[in-house]
Amino acid sequence: MYLPARDDELTGLVNYLDQQLDALRASLLGLTEEQAHATPTRSSLSLGGILKHIEYGMRGAQERLADENGTIERNFDEDGIAQYQRHLVLDPDESAAELLTRFDKTRIDYLAAIRAADPDADILEPPAPWAGVYQPTPAKMRYYLVQQVEEFARHAGHADIIREQLDGMSVPALVMTLAGAPANPFFTPYEPAPGTLLAS
Repeated sequence: MYLPARDDELTGLVNYLDQQLDALRASLLGLTEEQAHATPTRSSLSLGGILKHIEYGMRGAQERLADENGTIERNFDEDGIAQYQRHLVLDPDESAAELLTRFDKTRIDYLAAIRAADPDADILEPPAPWAGVYQPTPAKMRYYLVQQVEEFARHAGHADIIREQLDGMSVPALVMTLAGAPANPFFTPYEPAPGTLLAS
């Protein structure tokens, strides 16, 4: 959890991003592979699918941040949209345990790339035809960094809802459990079953 601190702008953004990544990862604590693939709400989202999408997004962000112009091309044709949608689904033959390993590695590299960013740098935001924006738009890097926080927080909310549908657990309690927080009047550590995801 990112507690109050007298941090500079970039440190604050990195810590808020890391907090959301903690929540997304913790949402799988104590689940079986079958539960990580489950879609218990009316949408097609699973916890594994959300984590796969975020890992894909972190890799894309690293590519973008490595571009000196601060922008990358987006493919909006049928193949590009289909490829994007595939990264929202954890296929039956994909392992959530292997995904977590990949997520953890990508997270380290992603946060390092964010730490190296200059919030005041000029960038070009790519077109967003779904919002009626068809040309690149000048912006500052801080716009993109804050958008990353918004994206991760939105999906962390999705993960919280899906986890509660699966077994009633709240993701903040799972985050505190993984952090080793002691029990208090507001929190009881979760005890994952042996052999489940992230169980030590």
